[in-house]
Amino acid sequence: MSVRTGLVSITFRQLGVDEVLGVMRRAELGAVEWGGDVHVPAGDVAAATRTAKASADQGVKVVAYGSYYRAGDHDPGDFDDVLRTAVALGAPRIRVWAGSAGSADATPERRDRVTADLRRISELAARDGVEIAVEHHPGTLTDTLESALGLNAAVDHPGLRPYWQPRLGLGPAEALDEATALLPGLVTVHVFTWTADGARLPLAEGAPLWAPVLGALRERDDAERYALLEFVPDDDPEALVRDAVTLREWLGSG
Repeated sequence: MSVRTGLVSITFRQLGVDEVLGVMRRAELGAVEWGGDVHVPAGDVAAATRTAKASADQGVKVVAYGSYYRAGDHDPGDFDDVLRTAVALGAPRIRVWAGSAGSADATPERRDRVTADLRRISELAARDGVEIAVEHHPGTLTDTLESALGLNAAVDHPGLRPYWQPRLGLGPAEALDEATALLPGLVTVHVFTWTADGARLPLAEGAPLWAPVLGALRERDDAERYALLEFVPDDDPEALVRDAVTLREWLGSG
């Protein structure tokens, strides 16, 4: 198996679906996570169907639907639209968020509510052959490795998958520890380089962090995994083209 390169579509919220696919073609990226806030809104099955066809026509594989469903906080019925849209899009997994409170602030009751909802939506999605992927993000119950691992264990559903991305200021050694600890379930990483205060940099400047992390993913041969570019400097398509070259070099595929 391999690590395939791709894009998180919300990187270019200012562009339409066809324009995003055009930039991906220039950058030679073959996988996409379509976002649910602009490009494929939850409940818009027609847009999802059109986007699925446009992606297929360009030879781009849809690998996720990036929803903004917050487990344990949103109305449970909201997930129905999310799932219908993901199925129409042909997405094999749905990205969700683990609530809206960090692990240090969440009460036991709130953590239980997030856990129960993740188990519920994992079961619902599994009926349609879809996985649930939990965003690794500050301000949620995946804001530390310990909390994320505990959450995954508590949900205890084979259809639940972790995502990973580096938090601001995370060092290379800790990044490698986190990504490695989430294997083998880890299927996707969101790839970008930021400074500790959130300024976006060319991806190449993150080599000390990303080269070991991507190397750990490449060493696994039990599943196909995805490295999806996100948050390029100035939301510039030219920056994506440049960063895609860097990413392929790190993966030994270009």
